[in-house]
Amino acid sequence: MKLPIFIADAFTARAFRGNPAAVCLLENKLDEDVHQKIAREMNLSETAFVRKLQPTDDFTQSSCFGLRWFTPASEVPLCGHATLASAAVLFYKIKNVNSTLTFVTLSGELKARRAEDGIVLDLPLYPTFPQDFHEIEALIKAAIGDTMVQDIQYSPDTRKLLVRLSDSYNRSFLETLKVNTETLLQVENTGKVKGLILTLKGEPDGQTYDFYSRYFAPWVGVAEDPVTGSAHTVLSSYWSQQLGKKNMRAFQCSRRGGDLDISLRADGRVDVRGSAAIVLEGTLTAWRG
Repeated sequence: MKLPIFIADAFTARAFRGNPAAVCLLENKLDEDVHQKIAREMNLSETAFVRKLQPTDDFTQSSCFGLRWFTPASEVPLCGHATLASAAVLFYKIKNVNSTLTFVTLSGELKARRAEDGIVLDLPLYPTFPQDFHEIEALIKAAIGDTMVQDIQYSPDTRKLLVRLSDSYNRSFLETLKVNTETLLQVENTGKVKGLILTLKGEPDGQTYDFYSRYFAPWVGVAEDPVTGSAHTVLSSYWSQQLGKKNMRAFQCSRRGGDLDISLRADGRVDVRGSAAIVLEGTLTAWRG
């Protein structure tokens, strides 16, 4: 069995920054367990599998495909950066002729459209609700110690916990903050939390970025994710309310770093725009069993 495979760095225009995702193009159905084996072999935060929905579909001509995402440990219901990477492979490498692609996923239909300066993802927007500090105090203390916290919100749709750090901190503080992810699985094992977002308000002038973030998901096998589209389906909702803005620019402060341009839509969804750099193209040879 030979599969075309690519690695694309998402939410960046430069190679070796942003968030790398592997993208597999499936001409035929893959044995169910092989998806996870390939994702484990790739050992990136996400491996995306783009599949034809009909035997007559064509990766160059068709505009609608199935899409699944796997971490090295499990399948996930939504991954923004691997969706961006998948669209980039189809647009830039396979030379898909369409201006908009539709992906059928566990999170419904997601669209990716060409833009002058990148690719725009049409993603769900998930509301957050205030979270009682005492219920998750042990989790926060384990992750960030005595770091001052300004607000705590929870997204039940995504099971992500959003922790806003004090406005007295700046970007460099968030970038250098040591986060202990090793003990989080022991502290939180109820299944309520699947991802931890740390976020910080941007500069007062709003000229550079409206907000910053980092994202941790050891519960799905990803200690820290470099740039996370799914986290911004939650961050966009929160910061739009906090800042009173529909259009925002965000930066995820991982070691690799990534830029996201955000526009809340009238239909209750969110457009997330980013670039992608394809850094590897090859063939995966796999055996059953």
